[in-house]
Amino acid sequence: MNIGYKIRELRKKRGITQEQLANVIGVSFQAVSKWENGIALPDITLAPVLAKYFGVSMDELFDYSMMETEEKVRAITEESYRYRLENNWAEGRRVIEEGLKEFPDNDILLNNLLYVINYTENPDETLKFAARILEITKEDDVRFDTYRFMAYAYKAKNDPESAEKILEKIPEIYFTKLTEVAYLMEGETKREAADKQKWISFENLIQMMEKLAECYEADGKAENARTEREKALKLVEIMNNDGYFDNYAEFFRKKIGS
Repeated sequence: MNIGYKIRELRKKRGITQEQLANVIGVSFQAVSKWENGIALPDITLAPVLAKYFGVSMDELFDYSMMETEEKVRAITEESYRYRLENNWAEGRRVIEEGLKEFPDNDILLNNLLYVINYTENPDETLKFAARILEITKEDDVRFDTYRFMAYAYKAKNDPESAEKILEKIPEIYFTKLTEVAYLMEGETKREAADKQKWISFENLIQMMEKLAECYEADGKAENARTEREKALKLVEIMNNDGYFDNYAEFFRKKIGS
């Protein structure tokens, strides 16, 4: 994207300094400098202000349409996700990093980057990108997801106190947008929401069954742990869809056999 270049071009054409532009739109001159050097992007709320000041359309100012950007970002994250499903984390990360070259400081791409960083081996890297996301995102779902990764990273650093403090920032919610859409809408919208939530809920269920098994083991109740895993395996075998849960099935079989 040539956002910074375009702003610099329009500023110079108008014959004003970075400080003067900053004063007009209500930001620091350092912010303008970062835009023009490609280090950061203007907040989206400043788009109409900048466009009006320079007398151009927002598409001309940013040299792209917001809808087109969202579509490109979605395509990038979906491609990365396909590699994640294949456990090809390196390629999934490469796709996201290439996307960030085109869309630097995009909070959605940065959030997806957290999924392809090994927070156990690289907790500091996880925390670095997480801090950047929290600085720029306006989206609650992105922020809460980022807190989750930060908690895992702190746990990997043997810092449970920081992990607990971060988790306290995540609200306890007993419904999702998908559940409410499934309850209130009709037709294909209802079906898609219910189907997505079904698989999310199912994966959460078997993961929590494993956590309970771990608690039983910690309490010295090996038979209870085995029973919980056997039930989880049966559910996986019933619900397995096109091999999506093969890894879970293998995991529980190994645990039961051990």
